[in-house]
Amino acid sequence: MYQLDITLRRGQSLAARDRGGTSDPYVKFKIGGKEVFRSKIIHKNLNPVWEEKACILVEHLREPLYIKVFDYDFGLQDDFMGSAFLDLTQLELNRPTDVTLTLKDPHYPDHYLGVILLSIILTPKEGEHRDVTMLMRKSWKRSSKFQTQSLRLSDVHRKSQLWRGIVSITLIEGRDLKAMDSNGLSDPYVKFRLGHQKYKSKIMPKTLNPQWREQFDFHLYEEKGGIIDITAWDKDAGKRDDFIGRCQVDLSALSREQTHKLELQLEEGEGHLVLLVTLTASATVSISDLSVSSLEDQKEREEILRRYSPLRIFHNLKDVGFLQVKVIRAEGLMVADVTGKSDPFCVVELNNDRLLTHTVYKNLNPEWNKIFTFNIKDIHSVLEVTVYDEDRDRSADFLGKVAIPLLSIQNGEQKAYVLKNKQLTGPTKGVIYLEIDVIFNAVKASLRTLIPKEQKYIEEENRLSKQLLLRNFIRMKRCVMVLVNAAYYVNSCFDWDSPPRSLAAFVLFLFVVWNFELYMIPLVLLLLLTWNYFLIISGKDNRQRDTVVEDMLEDEEEEDDKDDKDSEKKGFINKIYAIQEVCISVQNILDEVASFGERIKNTFNWTVPFLSWLAIVALCVFTVILYFIPLRYIVLVWGINKFTKKLRSPYAIDNNELLDFLSRVPSDVQVVQYQELKPDTSHSPCKRKKNNLG
Repeated sequence: MYQLDITLRRGQSLAARDRGGTSDPYVKFKIGGKEVFRSKIIHKNLNPVWEEKACILVEHLREPLYIKVFDYDFGLQDDFMGSAFLDLTQLELNRPTDVTLTLKDPHYPDHYLGVILLSIILTPKEGEHRDVTMLMRKSWKRSSKFQTQSLRLSDVHRKSQLWRGIVSITLIEGRDLKAMDSNGLSDPYVKFRLGHQKYKSKIMPKTLNPQWREQFDFHLYEEKGGIIDITAWDKDAGKRDDFIGRCQVDLSALSREQTHKLELQLEEGEGHLVLLVTLTASATVSISDLSVSSLEDQKEREEILRRYSPLRIFHNLKDVGFLQVKVIRAEGLMVADVTGKSDPFCVVELNNDRLLTHTVYKNLNPEWNKIFTFNIKDIHSVLEVTVYDEDRDRSADFLGKVAIPLLSIQNGEQKAYVLKNKQLTGPTKGVIYLEIDVIFNAVKASLRTLIPKEQKYIEEENRLSKQLLLRNFIRMKRCVMVLVNAAYYVNSCFDWDSPPRSLAAFVLFLFVVWNFELYMIPLVLLLLLTWNYFLIISGKDNRQRDTVVEDMLEDEEEEDDKDDKDSEKKGFINKIYAIQEVCISVQNILDEVASFGERIKNTFNWTVPFLSWLAIVALCVFTVILYFIPLRYIVLVWGINKFTKKLRSPYAIDNNELLDFLSRVPSDVQVVQYQELKPDTSHSPCKRKKNNLG
């Protein structure tokens, strides 16, 4: 054990973060990801003088001391002003040392953010001058004592050991939990424990069927897996929390690289907990992993092809297809650490299945060489691959992301995907190399298109954004203007603004009304689909990209940052937050309405050919049915089905096949998000080599 006596002297030439060209700086000290000291706030000063002292006990010197400076903002998130780290192994024992640390931003390492001045004295606690190496040398003379010390040392340093995998846990919900309060309800929360690692969920007030939807990860240190202890509690204000029940998950019984949905009965209590548990991210992996379970094995590929052949249409309708993802490597990733490197790992998600690669430390060009396989339940799902930087100090830093619709995948092709920002609207630094194979049964996929989509348990919370609200309003306005312009056009025919056009419209009206049959409605839609298809294949595609949505999406994050910097706009945002729920509801309604209109348009524009072909088949069937079967019989069958559906199947999910179909068609925003970006060839290895030769 060592004692670290630190005097935080002052800062010089710190970065301005407030509108008046000043900041309200304070400093955090962290060791091993834990905050050990926080200074007072010096208001409106870029050269603050603290002269504050802190006494910190450290177990070993291999963990650096992280210094982070923030600008205090009342009621808002504090602004980052720079960070630095101090290697404790470079300090001399029992000798005062003056240290000057230059602050940096990992994302902008060239920017000068000022300096922090410290005075530090490092002393062994209780006069103990031995380090770990000396203990090991002397232990040979006192072997029995050393064995006891080494075991104790192993427990203390267990967090630093190389982990063998990651346990990814999603706490979904609780069902029929025990009532612990006088009102017949509870305020439940859940505690998880795996070895020394702990996690506590949020509290769900006054419910016996809580919906948590929380995701977190544990490191796996044991080769065999270990056991997760889970306890459910009722929050009791002012008293000791009440115990609801407990359960366990034996990780050794779960297969790796697969997401398991578990419904666990609570022992010593009542009810169930519903979890998703995935064991993934082996810490040791080699390129030979790419040969394991690979579709390059001809026998295995033939077996999978038979499994999803057209002859097995009615065998397990929920098993639509098979997806194999090879996460090979990434190049030119963003710098996330003050050392000029990153510790990247990759998360591969398909709906609720979430798998992770191992972490490659201190590398901007990591190689993972990892294979993941998924069972496809919906061919319209989107594969999301996200790269993060592992950070012990805080939650993982985002480095880049790609979203790939399964229907757009070219089988067996190794492809470089340009990483995008969180909103998937613009590029960020780096590319990721993936090789993806998709095998599916088209008939099963078509049938699954007409039933509700699988609910995704973990989604980003809706946030209030003026820019997003404006964007959705513009999208809504564009859809409404299409109808308004159509109404103006029809009205112009009634007003005879153009006599030839009005005469033609009048003759067409008489012909259609005199000869109208109901089957003509799907027939007209069928002709529209066919017309647009021939325009596309003939090279006369009249689809126009809506650059307004793209530009707004790309500028959204930048505009939000500018808003946060402007104090006048901050005041406006604070007022908006008072009616946040109402604004978010309006924002979401605008998004839903705009997306509905865009999905109808994109169905007929052949944005997703599979869905357009499916629409052609459905419209052909509807046209034939309406032609040969009188309308009264069709309405009678429809009414009988609707009235008897709940009697025949009481627990069936009420749905609308047309809306379920349209939910698979991407909106204009999703089209932009799923669009691939072209790699920057100027940063490719071949290009650099040529430039060097030149």
